[in-house]
Amino acid sequence: MPAPASDPVADPAPASGGGASPWSAHRGPLTVDDDFRVLDDPLEQRDFTHPVDGDGTVQESVLMVQGMYCAACADAVESALVGRPGVLDAQVHAATRRLTLRWDPARTRLSDLAQAVGRVGYRLLPMQQALGVEQRVRETRQALWRLFVAGFCMMQVMMYTWPEYVTAPGQIPPDILQLLRWASWVLSVPVMLFASGPFFAGAWRDLRQRRIGMDTPVAIGILVTFVASSLATFEPDGPWGQDIWFDSLTMFVFFLLGGRYLELKLRDRTAGALDALMNRLPEQVECERADGGIERVSLKRLQVGDVVRVHAGQAFPGDGTVLSDAATVDEALLTGESHPVTRRHGEAVVAGSHNLGGTVRVRLERLGRDTRFAQIVALMEQASTDRPRLARLADRIAAPFLTLVLLAAALSAWLWWSVDPHRAVATAVAVLIVTCPCALSLATPAAMLAAAGALARRGILTRRLQAFEALAGVDTVVFDKTGTLTQDRVVVHDVRVREGWRVEQALQAAARLARASLHPVSRAIAARAGEAGTAPLAVQESSGRGLTARDEAGRTWRLGSAAHCGLDEAALVQSGRGVADMPCAYLADDEGWVATFVLDEGVRADAPQAIAQLRALGIEVRLLSGDRPAAARRVAQPLGIETVVAGASPERKLEEVTRWQAEGRRIAMVGDGLNDGPVLARADVSFALGHGAPLTQTRADFVVQSARLTDIVFVVECARATMRVVRQNLAWAAGYNALAVPFALAGWMPPWAAGLGMAASSLLVIGNAMRLAREAAPVTVSSPASSPAPAPTPV
Repeated sequence: MPAPASDPVADPAPASGGGASPWSAHRGPLTVDDDFRVLDDPLEQRDFTHPVDGDGTVQESVLMVQGMYCAACADAVESALVGRPGVLDAQVHAATRRLTLRWDPARTRLSDLAQAVGRVGYRLLPMQQALGVEQRVRETRQALWRLFVAGFCMMQVMMYTWPEYVTAPGQIPPDILQLLRWASWVLSVPVMLFASGPFFAGAWRDLRQRRIGMDTPVAIGILVTFVASSLATFEPDGPWGQDIWFDSLTMFVFFLLGGRYLELKLRDRTAGALDALMNRLPEQVECERADGGIERVSLKRLQVGDVVRVHAGQAFPGDGTVLSDAATVDEALLTGESHPVTRRHGEAVVAGSHNLGGTVRVRLERLGRDTRFAQIVALMEQASTDRPRLARLADRIAAPFLTLVLLAAALSAWLWWSVDPHRAVATAVAVLIVTCPCALSLATPAAMLAAAGALARRGILTRRLQAFEALAGVDTVVFDKTGTLTQDRVVVHDVRVREGWRVEQALQAAARLARASLHPVSRAIAARAGEAGTAPLAVQESSGRGLTARDEAGRTWRLGSAAHCGLDEAALVQSGRGVADMPCAYLADDEGWVATFVLDEGVRADAPQAIAQLRALGIEVRLLSGDRPAAARRVAQPLGIETVVAGASPERKLEEVTRWQAEGRRIAMVGDGLNDGPVLARADVSFALGHGAPLTQTRADFVVQSARLTDIVFVVECARATMRVVRQNLAWAAGYNALAVPFALAGWMPPWAAGLGMAASSLLVIGNAMRLAREAAPVTVSSPASSPAPAPTPV
């Protein structure tokens, strides 16, 4: 059982700010003691628990498991929870040490479940607490101290052992030789009692649960080596002979601890995107009181409508409205773009984005799980707790493999005892150490988590790690049209004017009316006309028809539908002044028709590049749209898309994707609308754009927050690179064991070399995975909020 926390819940420090919860009205920062009652606090549960169903009968909590080092640890935690009353499901991700728990609050409490996990030697904490700075510093400091003790003692033991290697038998007097061995034994004791503590604690925890974990063979190897060497030191003429391995013992403990420390640092970098995200919001903020005063209030005690002051470098605690004149904001969390944007008085800011300027006053409108930040956290939590198929397969292989390791070590000791008893112990220890399957268990999750972290830094969220494997094999990408290949706004595609008029003149005349309206057509005309021009007119707007105004000369202008302008649309089409299969808006004066504005959804500026890159990767591109066939063809033709299905209802979209899959196609679907939810769920892999409907994003495997289509190409390339790394890692782990085990069984690998090989194998796997993070550097482009949007491609 872990040691009690130094600051128990029973006598906490008072929290700042008032609170609505009687449970925690006088409680300070979150602390977890051995009874874990704080996990039952409803106020604290808001951060890591949410209802799965509407009536709250099933809750889902995401917690961090302290004390985990391997896949066997994950199995131990799951076994402690599965089958208990009220526990519906429990899944632990070994690489990120996260537990996803579904439970019934009417039948159990989180504190009871945490105690059950505590009895098997692990500790459950909310991620905000487990990933806090103090906890990280404490964990790193302890690992460094263990590594330092092992390294210092190893160097001293090697110094005392070296004379035996470089001198002939009998050159060193027996009393001096025995003194050197006693000195080596004394220096090995702190390595056994302190530095090797994690290995013995893990092995004892597994054995108490009648399990074999990855620490078990290591702990047995360390213990056997120390006992055999100690007996040889105490009784040089005894049955154990005069061979001692204190140098090998301290060396491979140092190598193993060094590997574990570097693995810890690399794992923090691998899951760093999520960890930084979880700790992005401030713990306390300055809130304005009704009397005008300022008080520091805990984030959990904020209410909708509160006015807070956010200082430079601080993250906004919720979605709200800027009350100051302006704010310079870093919204890379939402867009993946590093350029700051300016939010003026009355404009919105989102939780998790950073204030880069001076102090800003903000009125909060959404808090907690209602914010966009909370939705992003939920998406990334799901990815961090997902266990890919290859990882689950490796974890299943690891458990029986460890049993075979113990049997192989016992067999090697028995065989060598009859040949050379002095080498039996060293051979058995080498087999125990060298065959630990850490690299095998880390091969898949390390690569996929590194890729997911790299994508997150680019503004692309991964909801399902298994999607990397599916995406790497995709041969067809299917796009929705509206809002996906096209702009999510109407644009003026063409302008036809009366004889004697110029296009720019007609646009400026129409813009004087259009600037007074917020209708999408009016905004499109005003945007095409630009900022220049005369002042807008006093406009009367007829809903669904158009605008009417009288200018300074007394002339009446109308902008809108043909009927509103008093025009015959059929005659206009016949005379070439209108377009039959495209929506149009008309401008008319007292003399009649002045101009026709042909409207359409502009193709995204990066669509041609994205589709060309997908074809270069050997992927076919298809269009699946619910829009009219003519509109779909106008988008598909300039992009070179040959397969077009238009006028499709959500049911038909689902039928088409199912039919293509039956033909052997591996489909990736890209959409943004609410009606795309079913087909996104049916496709092998799915993408949702960041501006899309929330339901669409919950069905997608990847959420591209920047809405750049070229980012979809990047994800495809990243998925292929990820699976190459996974295959390399699995091949290395299998090849390493295939070569190292025979060498250890033959007695050609001393224990220190086995420890070095095991540590190097795990580090190589993680280091290879980290290449994905280095190769996927974030892009730097202008933010759409701070610079004009790119001109749409004409269709």
